[in-house]
Amino acid sequence: MTTSSTTTPLEARMSNPAALLPGVGEAIGGLVGAARSGGLPESLLALVHLRVSLINGCASCVHGGSRDARAAGESDERLATVGVWREAPWFTDAERAALDLAEHVTRLADRGDAVPDPVWAEATRHFDEPGLAALLLWIATSNLFNRLNVPTRQVAGTGW
Repeated sequence: MTTSSTTTPLEARMSNPAALLPGVGEAIGGLVGAARSGGLPESLLALVHLRVSLINGCASCVHGGSRDARAAGESDERLATVGVWREAPWFTDAERAALDLAEHVTRLADRGDAVPDPVWAEATRHFDEPGLAALLLWIATSNLFNRLNVPTRQVAGTGW
């Protein structure tokens, strides 16, 4: 049985699930805090969150990610080109490695070898194990936000 939705893309289907159940917001906050404790620059975390959210089509997270990236000092040039970072000259080798890893981890089902050895090797050239742990946790948490916001059509700029 299929049903049609009466909501528009600019109207949430429901409140954000993370705000509805006891302890969920705190648990997600714990993941965010743990990822931030890995010593990675806030600007890098913001760029990774923004890239993951662009891939997943999460308007709420793209909005929030752009806002957070600006607060972390990101330029409009870099924000405008994070979706095409391979062709843009404004990203460091470490940022490129993080963005490449983020894309592969976000698109696990797109290929048999979800995170190929060369992608992993490049990430390990720039990040130690605690940094990689923080980066992977951040990518996973960004995907978690996207997977809550997209199906419930959370509206950009409304928060939760």
